[in-house]
Amino acid sequence: MQDLIRQLLVEIGEDPTREGLLNTPKRVEKALKFLASGYDADIDVVLNNAYFTVDYSEMVIVKDIDFYSLCEHHLLPFFGKCHVAYIPSTKVIGLSKIPRLVDVFARRLQVQERLTNQIADTIREKIAPLGVAVVMEATHLCMSMRGVEKQNSYAVTSAMLGIFRENARTRMEFLELLRTRTASMAGLPANVPLACINE
Repeated sequence: MQDLIRQLLVEIGEDPTREGLLNTPKRVEKALKFLASGYDADIDVVLNNAYFTVDYSEMVIVKDIDFYSLCEHHLLPFFGKCHVAYIPSTKVIGLSKIPRLVDVFARRLQVQERLTNQIADTIREKIAPLGVAVVMEATHLCMSMRGVEKQNSYAVTSAMLGIFRENARTRMEFLELLRTRTASMAGLPANVPLACINE
């Protein structure tokens, strides 16, 4: 890989033997292996059987999971927030495992639409909940650094499975909870409008 990176530096007009670039191939190789580490990840090992039988049938939501991925079209980053919800049937999944699951699929060459579906499908497969919902909001550097160069645009994708797809009321409850930030978490009075919190 390092030889390929040196050749790439030559092709873009650089000198890979100059001081600042001598160790770049090694650093890029290390970075790419980390950013693509999701290919080698075993979902079952990552989740580590953290499934628990509980008497709970209300919505479980993990919001604002930071994620970073690489666009498969340009190998440029896209990044943002992932929000995951599910309604258990008999089992719940350890809360810390959900961000880990997001990372497994984000650390691959991706498109946001497929990434969203992979997270939802895996949760459905592992704990068979009544429904799963995943919403992802991301900034794509292939749009802001190049191409249309729209720095303030972002993409939103969603996957709604089971009761979230079938029941509009359940779906709207989830989406409304995503828009809500508790005053205590935001550090602001309860009567501050949501738009101000977002700003």
